[in-house]
This record gives sequence, structure tokens and C-alpha cells, in this order.
Amino acid sequence: MNPIISATDLAKALAGPTPPVLLDVRYRLGGPHGRPDYDAGHIPGAVFVDLDAELAGPPGAGGRHPLPDLAAFGAVMRRAGISAGTPVVAYDGDKGWGAARVWWLLRWSGHSAVRVLDGGLTAWTGPLETKVPDPVEGTFQPEPGALPLLDADDAAALARDGLLLDARAGERYRGEVEPIDAVAGHIPGAVSAPTTENVDEEGRFRAPGELTGRFLGLGATQDMDVVGVYCGSGVSAAQQALALEIAGFTPALYAGSWSEWSRDTSRPVATGSQPG
Repeated sequence: MNPIISATDLAKALAGPTPPVLLDVRYRLGGPHGRPDYDAGHIPGAVFVDLDAELAGPPGAGGRHPLPDLAAFGAVMRRAGISAGTPVVAYDGDKGWGAARVWWLLRWSGHSAVRVLDGGLTAWTGPLETKVPDPVEGTFQPEPGALPLLDADDAAALARDGLLLDARAGERYRGEVEPIDAVAGHIPGAVSAPTTENVDEEGRFRAPGELTGRFLGLGATQDMDVVGVYCGSGVSAAQQALALEIAGFTPALYAGSWSEWSRDTSRPVATGSQPG
């Protein structure tokens, strides 16, 4: 299944015999909560999902956005109306990070029929509503492992023996600035690959061939089992994972990302433009 869907095709799907469950995952790192925007207007039928509270566990040693408790995540998805095989479309309003986070979580936990609205809410030209839906509870039971997940040791090894992409802005990778975490720099061996280069000026993902060329240029090869990816806390890295899947690669997410790595003073840190 193509992991993204256009606004035109989403409108057709919503009018069809088996409309998808819609998840509104508007989220801005360090910005205002997305719920007021949802309440002001959302795609008809969409259920709001809180990234910080429902798509992540409490911050701590595992990073700022560790994976959520699996049972709690499953309950959130069931309340949204998701059962095994239910088509799902997630969208957000900014950068594709929030929608990609729930896309990755659902894919990782065994639900394959999930896509992201390409371009987010800004691409949607249909009506909006303020009514909060009351979906029939679904039966989805998460079974993790359908996508590869990395821990810190896995990420360190992949950076040396394969390919590990750093999805953050280049200045954070180089260690020139660090606005959030305590230590600046990157995982030694990782390659800088900002998520901004996965999309065009309108926020839509670049064509599959363009993305394939991008990742090949960063060191990926067609015979790699996986391409690893991390970011600050595992959110924007999910957008990179989505781009990798569009490009035909299997993404492996280091969910703890830099916010976990940099908390461990025993972990080495590289700075500068080279992998190190």
C-alpha cells in the first residue's frame, strides 16, 4: 500500500463504501497544543489524537517522546474506531511529523492499512467541521514487530556497519546549536539528512524516484536490509521513515533518538559536518 494519499483521493475514499478512520494529529514541537486547532475545524469525522499524551510515554531516561505503553496505545486506537483491517488516514497541519508518528506506531504494531494525507490539512480543500465524532469502538490489538525498532546499541552499530540517518536540522547535527537537549552533536557515524528535504515547497512528499535518489546519495544501497533513522526525540524521524518507505527502503527507527542518547554520559558524541 502506498503510505501516502492525496487530498483528492481521500475525498473519494470518504465518499466510498468503506471510508477510512481519520486521525487528526496536529502537533508542533514546543508550540501550542493542537486540540484548539482541531476544535476550530477538522476534516469531517476526524478523531483528535494527542501526540504527547497518547503517542508517547512519559519523558525520562528513554528520551522526550519514548514509545507509549502498548496497551494504552491500543485503547486509544480502538476508541478512534480502528479494528484489524480498518483503513486509516492520519493528517496534521505542520511538517507531517505528527501524522507520521501515528503511521509508524500503527505499522510497527501490526496495522498495515494506514496512510498519511500528503501535504497535511493545508492540502485539503473540502469542508471542515467542529463536531466531535463518537465512533463505534474498534477491536484493534497491537502486535509489535512489523517494522524494525532500534535501541541505542543497535543505532551505534548501524551507524558503523550500515547507514543511520539523522533527521534533525543540519545545525543541530553539526553541534552548532542545541535548543532542546543537554548535549549538542550527533551519533558518531550518522549521516545528516534533514526532513525538510523530503518534501517540496508545499509540504508534499517528493516523487518516489526523487526520494530514492536522495537516499542513494546519502549512502543507502538497494541491498540494505534496513536504513536507520533518528532525530531529537523520535517524532520527526517517523517522517523520515515514511519517506524511506516511499523510496522503497525498509526504515528502522531509533525511537529514543538524540534525547535518549545524549542523556547517557557514556555515549560518544560527534560534532561537525562529517559523520565522525
